[in-house]
Amino acid sequence: TEEARNLPYGKQRLLEIARALALDPQLLLLDEPAAGLTAPDIKELIAIIRKIREHGVTVILIEHHMDVVMGLCDTVSVLDFGQKIAEGVPAVVQADEKVIEAYLGGTAT
Repeated sequence: TEEARNLPYGKQRLLEIARALALDPQLLLLDEPAAGLTAPDIKELIAIIRKIREHGVTVILIEHHMDVVMGLCDTVSVLDFGQKIAEGVPAVVQADEKVIEAYLGGTAT
């Protein structure tokens, strides 16, 4: 058997999620699970989180990878310096002028 510390970084992150799931949670809080992962590992992560949700576990996701957020979340809340500036379905939040200004440094067109 291989020790966890010898696993590639992406697999270590997935192992952390597996360890949390071993406790049979009703709610899983994931803080930037895609941080530092390769594109293939991110795809695997998204698939795993979808399966977790299908098994009735609520997932709260803190994430800066917008492809992960938009691909997984039913509702998105956006904070800017600790203040909520938008909340709603991903497509609406993504087009919100405050979100665009805060995170893209531009203005909505």
